[in-house]
Amino acid sequence: MERRGLEPTKRVAYFEYDFSVDGGAIGDIPLRGDSLPEGAVVTGGMVHVKTTCTGGASATVSLKVESAADVMAATAMAGMVTNALLDVEPDGTAANAIRTTQNGRQVVATIATAALTAGKFVVALEYL
Repeated sequence: MERRGLEPTKRVAYFEYDFSVDGGAIGDIPLRGDSLPEGAVVTGGMVHVKTTCTGGASATVSLKVESAADVMAATAMAGMVTNALLDVEPDGTAANAIRTTQNGRQVVATIATAALTAGKFVVALEYL
């Protein structure tokens, strides 16, 4: 049987944000780390906050691979405390999976409403 579209092995890609390296200005910040191949199907994952994220009073972070907030919806700083584990949108269902359309896709953090002033987190995405 020829397999097209889905690989038989689940993999994990890791991406990191660190304020001391990446800054925290409002806008898009590509995260450092692995990349996702074209046609990868992201099925799950999590965000591990290594250092509490802080910022202006209303600062939020969302995460995307293909389209706005497809990995994580806008999250306020109150939820991004040291050692927090945060859910991602892909939850093992086809309806919430993300299929990459280009080789080398990375996670992009979108900082909105106020700049970040500190923080570090790692995004782990499971994909086929």
